[in-house]
Amino acid sequence: MKFNLFFFLTFTFFSSLISAEELTNLSAKQLLSLQKNEKALVVDIRTEREWSATGTIPNSHKLQFFSAQGNYDTEKWLADLNKLKSSPDQAIILVCHSGGRSGKVGKLLTKQLGMKNIYHLSNGMMSWVKEKNPVNIKCPTQFACK
Repeated sequence: MKFNLFFFLTFTFFSSLISAEELTNLSAKQLLSLQKNEKALVVDIRTEREWSATGTIPNSHKLQFFSAQGNYDTEKWLADLNKLKSSPDQAIILVCHSGGRSGKVGKLLTKQLGMKNIYHLSNGMMSWVKEKNPVNIKCPTQFACK
């Protein structure tokens, strides 16, 4: 009996590891390809100030995840995200300044919530801008734009 319980628990543990979704890092080129060919949803999780400073990736959606204090409301953010999705299995590409925050959010979505088709832009907007990819800049009057 103890052997069967041990075997069952071990099998269950390893099965969950095998089926766990993984967060995939993308280059700017890969992001463009997924966005164009697979209609991936690009979600910029940065703050208003960051959007104004560097601009955003064309056809991306601004959906701030962390507050200025580092807090977040996963339930509200997911509800807003679901409004943007064109299908339940649509690929989602997360973007932040340098890849740190989008990596954390991506891991939350894949590891804790079991979501599939989640990606993030490796090195974030820093890599996008460095590679001279196009950006949309809308400068609110309260921020100084470059």
